[in-house]
Amino acid sequence: DVQLVESGGGSVQAGGSLTLPCAASGDITSSYFMGWFRQAPGAERDRIAVFNFDGADVTYADSVKGRFTISQDSAKNTLYLQMNSLKPEDTAMYYCAAGTRCTWEPRWYNYWGQGTQVTVS
Repeated sequence: DVQLVESGGGSVQAGGSLTLPCAASGDITSSYFMGWFRQAPGAERDRIAVFNFDGADVTYADSVKGRFTISQDSAKNTLYLQMNSLKPEDTAMYYCAAGTRCTWEPRWYNYWGQGTQVTVS
């Protein structure tokens, strides 16, 4: 089993920055693929980035490209989503996910964190 815990959410003004850690534990290995997704109220879960568990081969959604960056602390088994130049439309619940397939489709991810709320005003 795999456990994922996101944190770091909060309220920020437009143009500000936040970093969201995703701590992974359990049976997760380097063969897993990871994804960051977000979901605003009344909207479908939207993709942000997909990448290997070691933080390599990152693909970003066009909506965040150039503003959001993935990084990894392998010693802590933690992945980070660095978000800069935040916009009000970035307001959403943010989730990290893990699975055995590199895909944008949320349904293929087996494990999800509980989410962390980001509000940009």
